[in-house]
Amino acid sequence: MQKWLFLMAAITSEVTGSLALKAAVAIPVFYALVVAGYAGSFLGLFASLRHGMTLGVGYGIWGATGVAATAVMSFLIFGEPITPVMGAGLVLVMAGVLLVELGSQAAQKRSRAAAESAGAAR
Repeated sequence: MQKWLFLMAAITSEVTGSLALKAAVAIPVFYALVVAGYAGSFLGLFASLRHGMTLGVGYGIWGATGVAATAVMSFLIFGEPITPVMGAGLVLVMAGVLLVELGSQAAQKRSRAAAESAGAAR
C-alpha cells in the first residue's frame, strides 16, 4: 500500500511542478516550486520503487497520470483548451496504463504460482 501512496505523492508533485512552470512564465518566484515539485516527484517515484513497485508499472502510471492531470488542471487553472481529440488521447493514455497494470498483476500471479509449484515439487 505504501508504494501506491508514494506514487500518488510523486504524481502530485510532478503536476504541481509542471503547473508552476507555466505560472513562472509570468511570475518568476514560481521557479522555486518547479524545482521542489520535480525533486519531490523523483523522490516519490524512487520511494515507490523501493517499496516494491515495478518500474514499468510505476513509471507508466506516473507519466500517464501526470500528463492527464496536468492537462485537466491547466484547463481549470489557466483556461487552456482540451479538444475532443485531446480528450480521446487522454482516455487512451489512461486505458493503456490500466492495461499495463492489469498485465503486471497477471504476471505477478503467474510468477507466484510458478514459485509455489516449484516449492511443492521439492
